Amino acid sequence: MFALFFPVFIIVAAGLVMLSALSWHLFFMQLIWVALGTALVVLFLFVDWRSVFNVRWVIGGFYAAGLALMILAYARGPVIRNTRSWLSLGPVTLQPVELVKIALIFLFANYFSRRHLAVARWRTILSSFFFFIIPAAIAVKLPDLGSAVIFAGIWFGFLLLSGLPARRILAASAIFILVAGFLWVYVLKDYHRARIIGYFSPQQSSLGVNYSTIQTKIAIGSAGFWGKGYGQGTQTELGFLSEPTEDFIFAAIIEEWGIAAGLLIIAAFLFLIFRILAIGLRADKNFEKFICLGTAAMLGIQFLLNAGSATGLTPVVGVTFPFLSYGGSSIIADFFLLAVVNSVRQRSRGSS
Repeated sequence: MFALFFPVFIIVAAGLVMLSALSWHLFFMQLIWVALGTALVVLFLFVDWRSVFNVRWVIGGFYAAGLALMILAYARGPVIRNTRSWLSLGPVTLQPVELVKIALIFLFANYFSRRHLAVARWRTILSSFFFFIIPAAIAVKLPDLGSAVIFAGIWFGFLLLSGLPARRILAASAIFILVAGFLWVYVLKDYHRARIIGYFSPQQSSLGVNYSTIQTKIAIGSAGFWGKGYGQGTQTELGFLSEPTEDFIFAAIIEEWGIAAGLLIIAAFLFLIFRILAIGLRADKNFEKFICLGTAAMLGIQFLLNAGSATGLTPVVGVTFPFLSYGGSSIIADFFLLAVVNSVRQRSRGSS
C-alpha cells in the first residue's frame, strides 16, 4: 500500500505547495478535495465495490448518467474558459466528463472481460468504438477537445490491452483516423484547428495560439536546476503563464522549484503507473485486471498531454495533470480510481 500511495503523496504535496504560492483559497479548496479523495480510499478498504460496479446495468446506468450530465452542461452549464464543461451545484462546480472517464473504464473493463475470446471480431471492435465516440462527440461540441482525446485514448488503450491482433489494431486505427478527419472538417472549432496547426509552427503567432506554449518554455527554460524559489516565478506570479493552477501547473512548479522538482514529479508519476500495472497483472479476475490497466492508460494519457503541452511536445488541448492540477472533479475522480485499484491490490492473492 505504501508503494502505491507514496508517489501520490509527492505529487499532491507539490500541487498544494504551488497552489499556496498562488492562492490560499484554492489551496484550502484543494485540501478539502484531497481529504474527500482519501476518505474514498479508506472507505473502499472496508466496502467491496465489486458487488455494485461489476453489474452491467449499474455500469450502463452510470455511463448513461454521465452522458446526460454532459448534454445538460452543454445546454445549461456556465461558460468557463470558452467551454460548457461544468455544471453549477451551489458553491461548487461539477465536470461531468470526469464521471464519463470512470464510466468508460468500468464499461470497457466489463465489456472486454466478457468477450476476451471474441475480441478480434469486428462486432466487438465496432461496438466498443461507439461506446467511446458518443461522449467524444459531445465533448467536442462543448467544446472540450482534451476530454475527447482522453476518451479516444482509453478506448484505444483497451484495444491494445485486450490482446487484439495487430491487423485488427491497424484497422481500428484506420477507423479512428477517418473519424478524426471528419471531426477536423465538420466539427472542430476554428481555434482548435489553430492550436493544432500552431503546434507545427511554434514560433509563429506568439501573441495568439502559441502564446501559452511560449510562456511555458520561458518559465521552464529560465528555472535552472533548483528554480527561482517559492513565490518567485516571474512568468507564474506576474500572470504571463496562463492557467498556472490547472493546465500549466507543471511548468509553474518547475519555474519556482526547478528541473529537480519536475524530474521528481515525473519519477513519482511513472512509479505510480508501474505500481498500478503491477497490481493489474496480479489481479485474480479479468474485470479487475482491466480496471487497473484502464486506469493506468487514462492517467498516462493525461500525464503525456499535460506535461507535453507544458514543454511544447504536444498541442495544448486543456488537460489536467492527475493529482497535481487544481480541480475538485478531477481530484475526486483520480482518487476514486486509486481507491478501486488499491481495493484490487488488497483482495488479490498475489498482492504486496
